[in-house]
Amino acid sequence: MKSKKYLFPLITFLISFGLALFISLKVFPNNPFAGNKPGKTVSGKYKDGDIIFQTSESKQCEAVRIATNSKFSHCGIIYDINGKWFVFEAVQPVQLTPLEDWIKHGKDSKYVVKRLKNDSVLKPEVLQKMKQYSQQFDGKEYDAYFEWTDNRIYCSELVWKIYKNGAGIELSKLRELKDFNLTDPRVGKILKERYGNDIPLEEKVVAPSDLADSTLLTTILDNY
Repeated sequence: MKSKKYLFPLITFLISFGLALFISLKVFPNNPFAGNKPGKTVSGKYKDGDIIFQTSESKQCEAVRIATNSKFSHCGIIYDINGKWFVFEAVQPVQLTPLEDWIKHGKDSKYVVKRLKNDSVLKPEVLQKMKQYSQQFDGKEYDAYFEWTDNRIYCSELVWKIYKNGAGIELSKLRELKDFNLTDPRVGKILKERYGNDIPLEEKVVAPSDLADSTLLTTILDNY
């Protein structure tokens, strides 16, 4: 039997640990990704890891559509979180949005869902890794400057990085800002507001259109 000399510090440690755990559960919100059962199927229409696209109507989104010559200006990843469908998206802030609400936010509630052609690679353990990687972005600020950092993040960057770092898949090649159509006055106005005269033309970027055009993806639902 252990002596009282060692027993008392052990009891003190256990009490302190339990108190700290109790406080942490009270102070910090529940992690929406924690406790999820990977690979669970809740509907035949969608699958964990599908990518969803829509047209948003803000002036910035209009500029994105013009600069990229695409109808898409916003995208996110569809996740099954404990039996319910959500879209993990980079807005302000980055968050999980119920799928039905996300669809309503788009122009005329229209959207397109794409999936990996070889979706068998998204095994339960891979999907779980993607979700675990996603946790670091939950609650972060939206990146209106389209910088290739993790400090803030924009929608297509979020999707690209989750697939790259969670599943080891590069959905598309990265481009530079100068590769897009920046000559349109509506695009130039947004750029001027964001950067003044110091536009980072060589900044790495990925647009929703780059993901939508990925040869690795196939369209499974299109209601445009």
